[in-house]
Amino acid sequence: VIRKKIAIIKNLYMNYKYINIYNNLVKLTRNKELYNIQSKDTFSDRLTLFLFHFAFFLKVFKINNKKNELQEIYDYVFKQIELSIREIGYGDVTINKKMKEYINLFHSILSKIDNWNNLNDSNKSKILAKYLPLNINDLNLTKYFDKYDKLLSKTTLNSLIKGVIKLKI
Repeated sequence: VIRKKIAIIKNLYMNYKYINIYNNLVKLTRNKELYNIQSKDTFSDRLTLFLFHFAFFLKVFKINNKKNELQEIYDYVFKQIELSIREIGYGDVTINKKMKEYINLFHSILSKIDNWNNLNDSNKSKILAKYLPLNINDLNLTKYFDKYDKLLSKTTLNSLIKGVIKLKI
């Protein structure tokens, strides 16, 4: 009985351990200034921006952190995305299809930004324009993600997990 209760408590803890990271990513994605850059505000565009934020997050923190902890964060974030899609009202078959699309999109974004700091502004803008509806000459979003990347590199993963730091750009 005690082992069962410990397992339940441990599971609850794991379910909420990364909530601060997820909430920070959602808050950054809801930044209204980002939507001045884009022509429209759709669920798909917001999710793509969310995936960009998360990709930069993993890019920065993969260097000095344990892979199993980053895997737990990855699993938690995609579980939350799945729950959000369920809340919209999609059925199980559609959810599975959408999740596969979003995971593939995320990995595509992650591979493109892996060497972000070595790219010039034009190439950075081309990457963003591939995934988001914006003018390729518009450097505002490029500058935004440059700032975000620098902010993450000055922050510790532990402080984000504990919610000590709220990311603001």
